[in-house]
Amino acid sequence: MPNTLHTEPRVLLRRMFDAAVAAAQPALCVPPALPQRPKGRLLVIGAGKASAEMALAVEQHWRGPLKGLVVTRYGYGAPCERIEIVEAAHPVPDAAGLDAAQRMLELVRGLSADDTVLCLISGGGSSLLPLPLPGITLEDKQQLNRALLTSGATISEMNCVRRHLSAIKGGRLAAACHPARVVTLLISDVPGDDPRDVASGPTVPDDSTCADALAILRRYGIAAPPAVLDALASGAGESVQPGDPRLARAEVHMIATPQMALEAAARVARDAGVTPYILGDSLEGEARDVGKVLAGMALHTAAHGQPFAAPCVLLSGGETTVTVRGKGRGGRNVEFLLSCAIALQGTPGIYGLAGDTDGVDGQEEIAGAVITPDTLERAWAAGMRPRDALDFNDAHSFFQRLGDSVVTGPTRTNVNDFRALLVLPPE
Repeated sequence: MPNTLHTEPRVLLRRMFDAAVAAAQPALCVPPALPQRPKGRLLVIGAGKASAEMALAVEQHWRGPLKGLVVTRYGYGAPCERIEIVEAAHPVPDAAGLDAAQRMLELVRGLSADDTVLCLISGGGSSLLPLPLPGITLEDKQQLNRALLTSGATISEMNCVRRHLSAIKGGRLAAACHPARVVTLLISDVPGDDPRDVASGPTVPDDSTCADALAILRRYGIAAPPAVLDALASGAGESVQPGDPRLARAEVHMIATPQMALEAAARVARDAGVTPYILGDSLEGEARDVGKVLAGMALHTAAHGQPFAAPCVLLSGGETTVTVRGKGRGGRNVEFLLSCAIALQGTPGIYGLAGDTDGVDGQEEIAGAVITPDTLERAWAAGMRPRDALDFNDAHSFFQRLGDSVVTGPTRTNVNDFRALLVLPPE
């Protein structure tokens, strides 16, 4: 069957990625979820890479008085007039985030049962609300965060540890709002869409324990600061448990998810005459291992028409992990892609794109990259060794030299990673 695709593969892949990002834009998903006007005050708080844009959507659609405070990543602000926007560091927290978290807790104290707190939460909030328990310093949190990010721990495991070292996460923010009604709007960036794991769940109960957090540190051989170990061993970091009466009036609404983003990308593929297959919205594992597995599926599809027939695109979301071994410029999406390209070995008709929907893969202001059947050939011609780049965790440098990076700038949303492998029939 000849290739009848009328859109250049790179262009089609980018259209799918852009559609996934657009589907999670706060301007689209926030207004339908706004609560009714309360008898008392409306107070808006929040944290995450999408929180400022969510706050702007609230301002533009709320008819009545409001005020508030949200914290977002540097460069992700929005021109709000009634809601204060604070920018802070991500993924390693800084003093600006610490100050914002302290002010947020002060802001919600003394509310009445007639008041409503609208909490806008999205991915990245864990680092943006770094208010540690008494006895733990910001430096302790920074040291631990760096260790977690390079350990290979899953996002769920990292957030379990964070919840038990925080004075604001793990339901504590909602508890501080009592007796007011708390309405949380969530844009999910975590596999499985568990509300506890989006920004480490500042407004939802948590049934995990300090013992669970300690076990995670031991599992990955993380040498935590003494104050951190003391807080966990003593039980001082236990979070707000399910059934706590202070959370009786707290409700959570998931307004954008990775699955919604993948479905938007699938619609673009269908319009181009390509059959989409969503493999899952919560794929996890080492990025290089996931790359090899999905490359194997694409190769079998190309060779045998199983389990799918070309032209098709294999879509997936979730959050892989990277166990850092080298000192290169890496990120989980580009590491996935480089591993995938090596496994594909230039097979004709297979193209791919992977990117973080927030526009930042790892710590680089680069969303991801694209691979083509000639990726390895062009790399060798440029004097690069793809396997060495993978071993050194240097995939961003690799794809930048090829001109294959995907750069979006701040997207002001975050529904986790997007991966697409496009399989076309031979020419």
